[in-house]
Amino acid sequence: MFLTISARRSPAFDAPSDLGFLLHKHPDRVQSFDVYGGTAQVFYPEVTDDICTVALLLEVDPVALVRGRSGARDGFALGQYINDRPYVASSLLAVAMGKVFRSALNGRCPGHEQLVDRAADLEITLPAVPGNPELLQRLFGPLGWTVTATPVALDSTRPEWGAAPFVSLTVRGTLRLADALGHLYVLLPVLDDAKHYWVGESEIDKLIRTGGSWLATHPERDLITHRYLARQRGLKEAAIQRLVELDDRPADDAVAEEVVTVARPLVRERHDAVLQAVRELQPTSVVDLGCGQGALLASLLEIRGVTTVVGTEVSDSALSTAATRLHTDRMTERQSERLHLLLSSLMYTDDRLEGTDVAVLMEVIEHIDTDRLPTVEAGVFGAMRPRAVVITTPNAEYNVRYPGLAPGAFRHTDHRFEWTRADFTAWTAATADRYGYSVDLRTVGEVDAVVGSPTQMAVFRVRESLEEAS
Repeated sequence: MFLTISARRSPAFDAPSDLGFLLHKHPDRVQSFDVYGGTAQVFYPEVTDDICTVALLLEVDPVALVRGRSGARDGFALGQYINDRPYVASSLLAVAMGKVFRSALNGRCPGHEQLVDRAADLEITLPAVPGNPELLQRLFGPLGWTVTATPVALDSTRPEWGAAPFVSLTVRGTLRLADALGHLYVLLPVLDDAKHYWVGESEIDKLIRTGGSWLATHPERDLITHRYLARQRGLKEAAIQRLVELDDRPADDAVAEEVVTVARPLVRERHDAVLQAVRELQPTSVVDLGCGQGALLASLLEIRGVTTVVGTEVSDSALSTAATRLHTDRMTERQSERLHLLLSSLMYTDDRLEGTDVAVLMEVIEHIDTDRLPTVEAGVFGAMRPRAVVITTPNAEYNVRYPGLAPGAFRHTDHRFEWTRADFTAWTAATADRYGYSVDLRTVGEVDAVVGSPTQMAVFRVRESLEEAS
């Protein structure tokens, strides 16, 4: 199996050095890794001032693969040794990528964090993948890729035999490297449709962790989830439910928040905007109030300088899910000391949260009855009194841009209200004045000239004079 990723120089991306830093693989070296079923080798066949290409060559040992099948059987005995596994991109390649490019896939680049969020002009080539051109377009097209899929002849000397069930695939797009690798990590097993290992509930976590930022709004969500989870209906239903919750959408999809741009779902735009605000504030401690199933917590832990991250929820089951997706049972003692998951309610003062640098309420306040908001304000801005507070909430004016949303309806069945821009401005100004904060209002998502952005955000900071006096 063979995979190449090429990056071209642009004003924001220095292809040779930036790609090497992101992948943690030096362009001057050939590196080998033992992976499931064989050996993976990483090298750079092309490095110039204008373009840099990295290659991943996966050499599969059919005998070793059979020995590791744990009882799985092919249709005939010889088929275990004579098959297309060594040549056609599959879940084996995805697993190899997950090991060889782990840091890049997870969006980590210690010492060069600024590179992670830079979009690069990428071209990815796979000489042979299962599927047909129409399916490849349906899967990669909505993610921002330009797709070239050429059928592979079954035998070039026998044209009458027609095409094999494979295509040569090239995709081009301007994306973050982490997003590009995530697309491959999820979609290669989908195209393969025959995973080589046992698929259980842990696969749901992998799918949500890697594809959660885009899969919820992908037109082929159900197909991708079904195939990735080895056609197990129960796992598929559980995964889709989690995707719905992650995307802050009701289960009927009728009032779902739509993709703001082809490649950047609103949920991702919102997460990135909150993380950027937190980075600007340079905290050592952050609390995610109403953290849900922990979608933001892992990213908060990766922010430089943050030594303590707290997630609070009123739902014990949500906290349990957050603990599972963050793999708290596998954390080292040092890692576990940085993360705290607390059962807590915004309706009550919680002394454990006092002294926190930054509090985040991402898509939380609209779930609170308006007559209870003063209690929440007093608890967060008064009793807890963090140095800064970051809040996001839907912009009600933007709802007219969602064709499936009935006039006057909310985006989520659990929302108690959705504010216009004027409503949000008035509330943030009054709250800031009442508790001694300044406030900076921001937009999240594509800004419509008439109705504004789909999400609105406020960044509160304690006024310096009051902070010094205290």
